[in-house]
Amino acid sequence: MIEEQPIEEKIQSAATTLREARMAAESDDTDRSRLFTALENLAGLHSLAGNFQKSESLYLEALETGERFSSPPERMASLRSALATLYDFNKREDQAVPLYEQAIEDYEKMTPPQDELSAQLRNNLAMIYKSLEKYAQAEQHYLMALESMEKIHGRYHEHVAALFNNIGGLYYAAGHPEQAKEMHLDALKVRSKVLGPMHPEVAQSYCNLATACYAMNDEAGAVRNYEKSLAVYEENLDTCADSYRHVGEDCIAVLESVDDTRKASEVRRRIARALRNS
Repeated sequence: MIEEQPIEEKIQSAATTLREARMAAESDDTDRSRLFTALENLAGLHSLAGNFQKSESLYLEALETGERFSSPPERMASLRSALATLYDFNKREDQAVPLYEQAIEDYEKMTPPQDELSAQLRNNLAMIYKSLEKYAQAEQHYLMALESMEKIHGRYHEHVAALFNNIGGLYYAAGHPEQAKEMHLDALKVRSKVLGPMHPEVAQSYCNLATACYAMNDEAGAVRNYEKSLAVYEENLDTCADSYRHVGEDCIAVLESVDDTRKASEVRRRIARALRNS
């Protein structure tokens, strides 16, 4: 088995390649593609290593180089999306947003349009708008992403399910639990068919449905969906013990809120027994 090269060694190698590319570009103005690639590669490695400032500096230099020498639109779009993701991950949303928007525009202007890539970026952009409580903008980008993904993959696909899930989370955050429930039901249907009924993401959808039901004052529906979520997580305790425990705590809290202490005790014992035996 070949061992993975340590990230530090990859960075050193990429830095050497960049130095060579700089020297080549100085002696030959037409040799810019190699420099552009070297900048992009080293920026990506520093991003993986968590070196934010170095990665940002290299991405910005690559963008400047690409713009100056008219690099292909698809490469510029890829670079903008990479830098946007870097800013997004580091909570610099104000800098991520315009880059996401420009990259989306670039991908959609290509021939043929790169609709799947633009949909993925719209999902990221919607997450930022949701975190900023700009719910209308978030909804617009989520729905456009959903339309694209359904057109590309059909309704029954993991990416489509993820978008239904994200839109449900948006509607819940915006105070619309009825709409959230509809989206989470759609996510559940797709996930159950695509991933199988006992997949952890199916458990997540049941949990989200329970949360929406509780917000609608449907405690019985909340408990019913929490119990379905627990049943699926019980089949995946080797990887989902924490999620199982948290769903159990939420279920118990709902039961106690309606004074069903007997059922709450049963659920508490069920969780303890499952975790003990896992």
